[in-house]
Amino acid sequence: MTAFPPPSAGARPAADDLLQPFQIEAQALRGRLLRQGPLLDEVLGRHAYPLPVATLLGESLVLAALLGGALKYDGVFTLQAKGDGPVSMLVADMTSAGAMRGYAQFDAARLPASDSIDNAYVGPEGGSVPRLLGAGHLAFTVDQGPDTERYQGIVALEGATLADCAHHYFRQSEQIDAAIRVAVGRSESDGAWRAGGLMLQRMPDGGSPDGFADDAEEGWRRALALMGSVTDAELLAADLAPDRLLFRLFHEDGVRVFTPHALAAGCRCSRERVETTLAGLGADAVAEYALADGSIAVTCEFCNTEYRLDAAALARLAKTEGDAS
Repeated sequence: MTAFPPPSAGARPAADDLLQPFQIEAQALRGRLLRQGPLLDEVLGRHAYPLPVATLLGESLVLAALLGGALKYDGVFTLQAKGDGPVSMLVADMTSAGAMRGYAQFDAARLPASDSIDNAYVGPEGGSVPRLLGAGHLAFTVDQGPDTERYQGIVALEGATLADCAHHYFRQSEQIDAAIRVAVGRSESDGAWRAGGLMLQRMPDGGSPDGFADDAEEGWRRALALMGSVTDAELLAADLAPDRLLFRLFHEDGVRVFTPHALAAGCRCSRERVETTLAGLGADAVAEYALADGSIAVTCEFCNTEYRLDAAALARLAKTEGDAS
């Protein structure tokens, strides 16, 4: 996790909460640059997550956007990590319209004490996966609705960070050369969360569509070196526009940017969904969860919104279920 300074006085605010596709012409490479500001702050701010948990969830939201943004789908892309460590589960998803949400399950008693949290638990070199998630797996799922078969890829949690695990997936399952950089931080001035990410991929044919690159391997190594020069501060900077950062990194090889995709925090929970779920459980099962006054309170794990159904509402649900059967 990186603390970053506020924008300089009079600086022009950069576009936020977006995924910026781009292509490096000379090297036949494509990529995406991610910026998350208010989106990330809203998702993380809905829960009182300890610092390492919030940072890890922020990294999963970055990865979900970078990976989901590479696919053409009409539905939901989900990144889920499960492990036997203090953080037992991370979930981050993004709809094809750009709505994102996420949550983490963790055992507070097994987390490091607040005064011992340092880069051993968070940050690009910190080993957050083995120390927080432990052994387990990382899964990517594309769900386009009940009439379409779901696609899922799974890889073991092998690597120091979630980005390392994603690299492992691409090498093992997709045979695609890809590189990912992730940065998550909080503002020194107001504590607001921000995140940035950068992803590069070699085109499937390995060559340049315009015939510029004679040595694809050398071009790939050069792009990786340039990508490696970007700092966390640059990825997080609120006053450094995405196109300016991409030009700064890759202008010598001809970088072309395309129309960015807007992102926003958005949960898909609703009172109607809660009622449908409860109705499907049956009256006996619902009664087991009822409070003393006969009502039920259901809290969304993603956005922390509470839905309360009183005894009269539950009775109507039971009657509706009975009539339907």
